[in-house]
Amino acid sequence: MTVSRALNRPELVSEATRERVRRAVRETGYVPNQVAGALASSRSRVVALLVPTVAHALFAEVVQTVMGVLVPRGYQVLLGLVGYTPTEEEGVIETVLSRRPDGIVLTGCHHSALTHQRLAASRVPLVEIWDMHEAPIDMLVGFSHHAVGRAVAEHLLARGYRRLGVISADDARAERRIDGLRERLAEAGQEALPLRRVGTPSSMPWGREMAAELLDHHALEAIVCSSDILALGVIAEAQSRGLSIPHDLAIMGFGDSSYAAASFPALSTVRIDGATIGRRAAEQLLERMARPQFERSGAVEDVGFSLVDRATT
Repeated sequence: MTVSRALNRPELVSEATRERVRRAVRETGYVPNQVAGALASSRSRVVALLVPTVAHALFAEVVQTVMGVLVPRGYQVLLGLVGYTPTEEEGVIETVLSRRPDGIVLTGCHHSALTHQRLAASRVPLVEIWDMHEAPIDMLVGFSHHAVGRAVAEHLLARGYRRLGVISADDARAERRIDGLRERLAEAGQEALPLRRVGTPSSMPWGREMAAELLDHHALEAIVCSSDILALGVIAEAQSRGLSIPHDLAIMGFGDSSYAAASFPALSTVRIDGATIGRRAAEQLLERMARPQFERSGAVEDVGFSLVDRATT
């Protein structure tokens, strides 16, 4: 019992006793059985953090921030990759819920009917992130992709660009940005919007290849990309054709990656504060997990976004 107190409630044990226990732990190589502890307390001290990919710096930033908040509070973070399709997400959610985490941070708020049903019935505190919805399953910290699309269109229209093309990853959130872009362009009388889609995660070669297709078949004044890495490919293709950026072709990215400002010309893009999203999601989850009674919150926090106007527009 004294050893248990020294390991789990050290403030109840004298420093001399704590040191004796620490020495015994080192000598024996003892590791506490967290599964047994979870069964006794009905708490796993595990939070599942589910993102589409860690190949994108924005999601890596969220991972770092969430862990930076939760780990010092005694939680371990179980990282899962849900990809970009409902089928991939369903399988990961089923596995995660079977592990009985104390909480879940999940990228996106548009799920299959089965995933929505499982999460709603699980009674596990949940924060959906990186999206916007009026009726989240539990809590939501994110931004509106539709609003991003409208803002990008407004930005380009204000600078006189009318003939726009789009290169986008095959991703539901990117599709909502395209919907916002189309909506604002239609309001301005600009109906045509040539579009090329690529797989996920995106790459610079895909950006260049799709830019070549668009420029070969359309007289465009600007190309909007669903990620900065695609936009770099567009810059490379435009420069290979001797096009002046932005006079012959304007280019817009998304994400404000670390290399966006250092590209040549410097890339105009949309900045998302991934650190704030991760921090607020972790803080909301901690507050909910501390409550003795389970109850759905319905709290929605919109952290917004900002347009970064650089040399490519």
